[in-house]
Amino acid sequence: MPTPPPQNPLSIERYRRHASRYDASAGRTMALRRRTIGLLRLQQGQVVLDAGAGTGLSYALLREAVGPQGQVLAFEQSPDMFALAQARVRREGWANIWQINGSAETVQLPRTADAVLFNYTHDICRSPAAVANVLRQVRTGGRVALAGMKFFPWWTGPLNLLVWLKNRPYSLGAADLWEPWRVVAQHCDDFEWTSTQWGMGYIACGVKKDSAA
Repeated sequence: MPTPPPQNPLSIERYRRHASRYDASAGRTMALRRRTIGLLRLQQGQVVLDAGAGTGLSYALLREAVGPQGQVLAFEQSPDMFALAQARVRREGWANIWQINGSAETVQLPRTADAVLFNYTHDICRSPAAVANVLRQVRTGGRVALAGMKFFPWWTGPLNLLVWLKNRPYSLGAADLWEPWRVVAQHCDDFEWTSTQWGMGYIACGVKKDSAA
C-alpha cells in the first residue's frame, strides 16, 4: 500500500489549529457546498463519496440526496477534523455513513462509489496520486463535483495576494491556484467549471472516464 507523501503531517498540523472553529468559518460557503452537491445529480439508493470530508458538514446534504437506502462514504486525514465528524454522526444517529481517518493517497473504500465530492480539498485535488487513488474507486460514468478557491485572472495583479492569504492557512499549495481543477479534469469527460465569489472561487463537474479507454 502506498504511503502518504511527507507533506501530509504538515497539513494535519494546520488543520489541528483550525478544527475547533472550522464549522463557523465554513458556514460562509454553505450555499456553494449545496450548489456543488447538486452537480452530482444524486439519486436515491446511490453510494456517494465525500473526499476529505472534514467535520462532516456535507453529510446531511448527501444523506438527503441518496436517501435511507443509499450510503455516504467518507475519509478525512486530520484526526482532529475526523473526531468532530465522528461526533456529528453519533449525535445525529446516522446509520448509513461509513467513514475512516485516512489519507486520499491510501484510503481503501468498502465499495465502489457512484459519485464523489471534492469540496474545498485543494491539496487532494492537486495531487495526482491522491486523485488517482480516489477516482479508481468511483465507477466509470460516475459524476465528479468539486469546489474551491482559485486565482483571479493574471491581469488583476495584487488581488491574488488576497486569495493566497485566504488559502494559506489551510493548503500547502496556496500558490498553486491556477486551474486547481486540472488534475481531476484529466480523469473526466464532459468537464465544466465556472467562477464563483467574484472570480476568487470555482465549482466544477464532470463524468469519470473509462480507465481502460
